[in-house]
Amino acid sequence: MLAGVAEEIHRAAEQLALQMVEEGLVGDEIPSLARLGREGQLGDIPTFIGELARQLADPEPDRLRRGGTLAALVRDHARLREELGFAPREVVTEFLLLRRVLWRFVAQWTATLAAADVLVLERRLNDTIDRLVTECVVAYFDRATLELAEQARRDPLTGLLNHQAFTHGLALELDRARRYDTGLSLVSLDVDRFKSINDTHGHPEGDRILREFARVIEEERRGSDLAGRMGGDEFAVVLIHSSPSAADRFLERLRSRAAEFGSMSFSAGAAHAPADGSAADALFRVADARLYDAKR
Repeated sequence: MLAGVAEEIHRAAEQLALQMVEEGLVGDEIPSLARLGREGQLGDIPTFIGELARQLADPEPDRLRRGGTLAALVRDHARLREELGFAPREVVTEFLLLRRVLWRFVAQWTATLAAADVLVLERRLNDTIDRLVTECVVAYFDRATLELAEQARRDPLTGLLNHQAFTHGLALELDRARRYDTGLSLVSLDVDRFKSINDTHGHPEGDRILREFARVIEEERRGSDLAGRMGGDEFAVVLIHSSPSAADRFLERLRSRAAEFGSMSFSAGAAHAPADGSAADALFRVADARLYDAKR
């Protein structure tokens, strides 16, 4: 009998999803639903209900564990809803409304089920929804924690790695270069006459130039390279798996786009590992010395 009820839920998945959406719209329980068309409102809910029906008929703990079918569906659903602007509370409310809709649907069979079967069905449904609500909340906090951790690694003005994250990344890449016997280049850069720009045009103009310079650095580096703002008008780039000439080619590309900055120019110096040193401090000393030679 439980398998029969589960099969009915599976067949009615689309209808049940529509009922859940309608209840979410009533009284503005889930305000974000009203901004979506019907397809967006339903999303993957019918698929989710079908998998839920399988769990009610034949409980498998693996479906609810991270990476399991239902757990993965919940995490994907929560991520997609957040991308559509849903608040975490709204995503949780969807599952609570789904429980209400499912209970109303299965109530028509409770008179034909033995009391023990009704209790089993109630426990399975409640336990599954509770577990999935927990998975949804955990997924949200996992993403929020990752986002905060990533923000903590970034310079707020330019979006490049901050000083600490960049030097940590450089140390890791140096270890990797030594392990695999590959080359690595460190490029130090700073904006010429930046203090004069700030004094003449004000800090907003100085900030604009820094953001634009950072944007061009990001666009000209390879995806595997590291780029960071070391403080003030000072920047640095790590070119991994590179030859000594890679820094020259990178700087040529950067200078070819100098026209985007109007009268702004920059100075640069480069060091190569292992030729100029195998430790981060040594590479920074060489690169900075060459930068200041170039500036003079």
